[in-house]
Amino acid sequence: MTGRREWTAERVIDAELAGRVIAEQFPDLAGLPVRTFDAGWDNVVLAVGDAWLFRFIHRRIALDGSRRELAVLRHLADRFAVPIPHPVFVGTPTPEVGWPFWGTRALPGRELAEAGLPSAERTDVAASLGSFLRELHAPDLAAATTTAAAASDVALPSDPLGRADASRTATRARERLGRLVAAGIWAADPRVDVLLDRAAAAPPTPPGQAVLVHGDLHARHVLVDGRALAGVIDWGDTALADPSVDLMIGYSAFEGASRTAFLDAYGDVPPDRELRARTTAVSVSAALAEYAAGEGMDALLAETLAGLGRAVE
Repeated sequence: MTGRREWTAERVIDAELAGRVIAEQFPDLAGLPVRTFDAGWDNVVLAVGDAWLFRFIHRRIALDGSRRELAVLRHLADRFAVPIPHPVFVGTPTPEVGWPFWGTRALPGRELAEAGLPSAERTDVAASLGSFLRELHAPDLAAATTTAAAASDVALPSDPLGRADASRTATRARERLGRLVAAGIWAADPRVDVLLDRAAAAPPTPPGQAVLVHGDLHARHVLVDGRALAGVIDWGDTALADPSVDLMIGYSAFEGASRTAFLDAYGDVPPDRELRARTTAVSVSAALAEYAAGEGMDALLAETLAGLGRAVE
């Protein structure tokens, strides 16, 4: 894990630049303090005053996802009991900020990965998240959202990251896990090898099962307030895909009674879909562990390494 990291920003958007562009395009926000709030692989988030968060792309790979994110979030606004971002300010690219950006009201809560919520106290979050995904994965919602996005000249792709392909996902997971072992970050777990062996031999995902998915639902994108679910953020990978792509959260973030609550709220998960979800949970947890180790994010690293263990329990 040396050299240029795959999540390194291609364009740096700092508070001074963001504040200047936001003030020019949205005069009502001029004069509010601007600070860097958070960053991920593809985007950086700036806080504007106490009420607003602006999301700027800092890697080109996120451009198509950003267009889909805007179209989908506009359609889904206020649809769920669980808060999700609602784009209010949509910026226009400039010579200095050449990629799209947009602003939403700040949601309450903290990332599950940073909140320090013990596994035994995640039952309420799990149940609420299971109910949320049951609504999100309704076939009628996929059809309606696809139509709404098309009206904005946005096409929703089918599983663009290939996460519902268990064999392909297992191969990616092994590569990342190998690097984690070599770096002394993770001790190989035979149960993970067994799971990935099963995934490598799994048949292709059955056709006709695609639903609307968040697409990257892990512990950084789930907000909690105390023991309650407070929001679901970062929809840059939203698409149409097998439900397993989102169900990975049930196997990486929850175990025991909390996983039971998640599955009771969501509904039936057939064995083949469970295998795909567990495999994706391993792959995404490994990727996040690599990121967390590289960025010195100790709480996230602990959460993702725990997620590897949960995924095979």
